[in-house]
Amino acid sequence: MNIIACMAKNRVIGKNGKMPWHIKEDLKYFKEKTMYKTIIMGRKTFESLPGLLPNRKHIILSRKPFDSEYPQIEVTNLEEIKKNIKAYEDDFIIGGGEIYEKMLPYAKKLYITLVNIELEGDTYFPKINYDEWNLTKERESNNEQYNYKFLVYERKNL
Repeated sequence: MNIIACMAKNRVIGKNGKMPWHIKEDLKYFKEKTMYKTIIMGRKTFESLPGLLPNRKHIILSRKPFDSEYPQIEVTNLEEIKKNIKAYEDDFIIGGGEIYEKMLPYAKKLYITLVNIELEGDTYFPKINYDEWNLTKERESNNEQYNYKFLVYERKNL
């Protein structure tokens, strides 16, 4: 299983249900990595999206019943995902903070866009024990507003 996230240096990933930045290159990267994959997310993350993301299967994790206007969405819970973890080997956890924290121990790769700022927020990416990960790719980029890096980590001893 893979995790993909964009975070500030202080691990902020959201504020008031939204990403605190708009980085077109990161959105393009997200689309490229998740296209034709299953994306797994919490209910609040799904509600923050503009709707269904094309060419991806959506799985929403929720502890309580969740009614959606989209019948093609699968709703399940973390325990079911964990039980069938092998089935999601090439798929992506896309948020939010609580889902990242609970699924980090199951991830084999992290696709992190690290924005070179610190900001206030109300949702954070969990602390990463970098001793458990190898940095396998790093690419710096920037736009008129932000400097950022695309980082890929692979879990050691897989």
